[in-house]
Amino acid sequence: MKHFNKIVVVTMMILGLSSNAQDSNNPWAFSFGVNAIDTKTSAGGGNNWLDRHFSQPFAIKENWNILPSISYIGVNKYIGDNFSFGVSGSVNKIDKFVNYSSANGYVVSNPGDLIYYGIDATLKYSFQSLIKSKVIDPSLSLGGGYTFLGDASYGTINTGAGVTFWISENIGFELASKYKKSYGERVTAGIPDAPSYFQHTAGLIFKFGGTDTDKDGIYDKEDACPEVAGLKQFNGCPDTDGDGIVDGIDACPEVAGLAALNGCPDADADGITDADDACPQVAGLATLKGCPDADKDGIADKDDKCPSVAGPKENAGCPWPDTDNDGVADKDDACPEVAGLLSNKGCPEVTAADLDKISADAKSIYFHTGKSTFRSEDVPVKIESISTLLKQYPTAKFSIEGHTDSDGSEVSNQKLSQERADVVRNALIERGLKAENLTAIGYGESKPVASNKTAAGKAKNRRTEVVLQK
Repeated sequence: MKHFNKIVVVTMMILGLSSNAQDSNNPWAFSFGVNAIDTKTSAGGGNNWLDRHFSQPFAIKENWNILPSISYIGVNKYIGDNFSFGVSGSVNKIDKFVNYSSANGYVVSNPGDLIYYGIDATLKYSFQSLIKSKVIDPSLSLGGGYTFLGDASYGTINTGAGVTFWISENIGFELASKYKKSYGERVTAGIPDAPSYFQHTAGLIFKFGGTDTDKDGIYDKEDACPEVAGLKQFNGCPDTDGDGIVDGIDACPEVAGLAALNGCPDADADGITDADDACPQVAGLATLKGCPDADKDGIADKDDKCPSVAGPKENAGCPWPDTDNDGVADKDDACPEVAGLLSNKGCPEVTAADLDKISADAKSIYFHTGKSTFRSEDVPVKIESISTLLKQYPTAKFSIEGHTDSDGSEVSNQKLSQERADVVRNALIERGLKAENLTAIGYGESKPVASNKTAAGKAKNRRTEVVLQK
């Protein structure tokens, strides 16, 4: 058995080198199993060459020498174009040696403790890719070897055939037969000591050596993206958004899109990616960044004051001018120079904040007792403030209301309140307000806002109010 130990060591050394030669998917294969030696082919005699070699190919019990244990190991390296090269070592014990004599025909003898060792190198061609099978892998082989048979040793030329049944991608069950033709058959005492023979093997084979860096089930050799886990249909490259476009050429890898737009989405289907579309929810024109132009005047609807009627850009898309750009043409705009609302004929509506400011300023205009003259020097400032706010609403109409305290008669107070209202109205007109937008009315002492029993209350009642007319 010492020779078999040498075979094991050599084979393991070869396996140790496998990690340095990974030039294709699983290029290495390791096999082991049992072997059988049939010496009938060297017995001579018989009817003819075919009879000697193939008359009893499966006479296992009569002719085959089988060692009931693992009796061969081998290693193969794929070298390309369906070819692989391998070395193997085997051991056996010959207890059935077939001889031939003209008198007795084929005779099986037991030569005693005749130990067999074999070392072989084989070039094998696989037909698996040709028959397009994932399971059945037939092959033919050619090679040479060296046989140790008892005290004799000699070389052989080997031809063979086999078939492997792949249980999985990397594990298979292998059956093979080789005819080992010796270099000259020496004969001692009528028994060939350098016989040719058939050797049959059955065992398991394991393919290995392929690398899959990103662990996506696709070997690096066939993986277009070996560093990033991907999909088989994309040669190992990822498609994060699942739109059928690999991330490497997907301009929007995180969002599903269209191939025609390099993987970017187009919600409104106008041929412009959402990222570049100024109106992504409404189909539009490329010349307007994806926005529609209903009246075809070259102005996007979102910027067109008259989206249903064509007009020049200088009129904001309207066929007529709109000086204040409020969407109401000057011809229909009661306030053509002040932006307003269509519902208010193009004029602005008075805001609550401005009304509060106007009311506060008006109530702080105080008069001398019994007179229609201003009491404090800051009154003109208040009137100027009111005037500025009212000018923002050129069509709004306001009522200036005058009020008094209860001192004096009702008749005199009525007259005094009217005079005070007129004074404020005239002051506003002098500052540019339209007279037709302002009315003055005195309420005398009829609408107090505080008690007339105190000086402070009377002061609050001597007031002016500016009220919006609706």
